[in-house]
Amino acid sequence: MPYYSPYLYWDWTILILLPGMILGLIAQASVKNAYARFSRVASRTNITAAQAAQRILANNGIYDVRIERVSGSLTDHYDPKNKVLRLSDGVYNSTSIAALGIAAHEVGHACQHHSAYLPLSIRSAMAPVVSFGSNAVFPILLIGLFVGSQTMLNLAIILYAFVVIFQLVTLPVEFNASRRALVSLQQGGFLWQDEVPGAKKVLRAAAMTYIASALASLLQLARLFLLYGNRRRD
Repeated sequence: MPYYSPYLYWDWTILILLPGMILGLIAQASVKNAYARFSRVASRTNITAAQAAQRILANNGIYDVRIERVSGSLTDHYDPKNKVLRLSDGVYNSTSIAALGIAAHEVGHACQHHSAYLPLSIRSAMAPVVSFGSNAVFPILLIGLFVGSQTMLNLAIILYAFVVIFQLVTLPVEFNASRRALVSLQQGGFLWQDEVPGAKKVLRAAAMTYIASALASLLQLARLFLLYGNRRRD
């Protein structure tokens, strides 16, 4: 008869996920604290994040990227498909060290897109598969368990592996964007020298969230493989 595990979401192997969960909580707290601290410290250059982003784009010869305001907190992102850089409410008109760091980071992604940065190209190519896989993996896993199909269980694990690879590829993309941001802020004179460490702390804290997410996904993949990778029909 088909095998169905009542421990799909809870059994001893869930302990494997604890390091990722703990690091994730620490990373989220760190980025919130860093942002809260340096969003209250205005840069002495008195330039807004939107103005700085526009100038950094121009300094890199990029004139076809629009800058728009988007609602929410820390919802800043670069949309490569439409070539739009979106800055959140708390960043767009802010002159804070945190806002300038975040805006410059997103411009870093625009620069990556402009120069066809390889890791970003790989991530963009993987995005459709990952979008499908992240939504389909657990339904396929449940169906595989219900009907006792090892093939479907293996398919679910493979799909989730693509999600993990995507997150690992995201790491160099994010680190590189932050490096570009700090160089742009210093060379462009958007931050004074003693203000740069504050922007660096904000960007490092943000980077930790990506590391935590990648670790959590790796551990989840290990757990799935341990539970269902060699499951045999009873």
